This record gives sequence, structure tokens and C-alpha cells, in this order.
Amino acid sequence: MFYPGSDIAPGSAADHTGPMDVTAWVGEYERAWRERDAAAVERLFTHDAVYLRSGYDDGLVGLEAIRDFWDDETPFTLAWSPLAVDGDTAVVRAEVAYGGDEPREYRDLWILVFADDGRVRHFEEWAQWPGAPWTQSQP
Repeated sequence: MFYPGSDIAPGSAADHTGPMDVTAWVGEYERAWRERDAAAVERLFTHDAVYLRSGYDDGLVGLEAIRDFWDDETPFTLAWSPLAVDGDTAVVRAEVAYGGDEPREYRDLWILVFADDGRVRHFEEWAQWPGAPWTQSQP
């Protein structure tokens, strides 16, 4: 599988990555994010993980950068379901609604690439939001 803008190549996690592994990982991701559990980042991501906040993002690289990104107290709700698992790669559909002073909502597709140890080595987020244009030329 090819990941545009990266040198990520398929790994051998296919031996153990399946829908239940993805469900467990996303459940722990949600718990850690909600509780701002910085220590959980090490259980979820490899030390050199790449976390793309959009398909064209330069990406956050490494555990410290991911921890810093999570350091936000904005309340949120999250609904998600795995859509596909192929070898070491999974696609998850997520709907996130943020509260606080500036409420906003997103419908995302997450591309997760797992390492052999079950942690994610590549996280790529493709978000859409209400009123977002269909194309670059649309107002």
C-alpha cells in the first residue's frame, strides 16, 4: 500500500491486526485522549510514529509531539467504527464534536498503520466539517 508524501511501507503486522485489535486500539485511544493520559501515548504509538492531522499535513513525528498535540482540555464526544482492515492497515470512520466556547464537529476517516507490536506507527486523519467546500474552487 502506498502512503502519499511518506516512506511508509507495509509491515508484517498482518499476522495479528484484525477488527478486534483495531477496536481495542481505538477504544484505548479515546480513553487516553479524553483523560489526557500522556503516558498512554507510549502504549498507543511507536517512538517514531508519524501523526498527520490532514492528508497534506507535514505531520507530528514522535511521542513528544503527539503528547503536546493532545494537551487540550476542550470537551468532546466521539463516535467511531472500523470500516476496513487489510494486513497492518485499518480505516476508521470517526465523528467528533467539540464543545467549549467554539463548538465544532468533524467527520473523519483515520488511516492507521500498525507496527508488529500492535502500536500505531502511522496515523493519518482526513476530516470533513459542515459547510466545507467540495472542491478548492467552490466558495
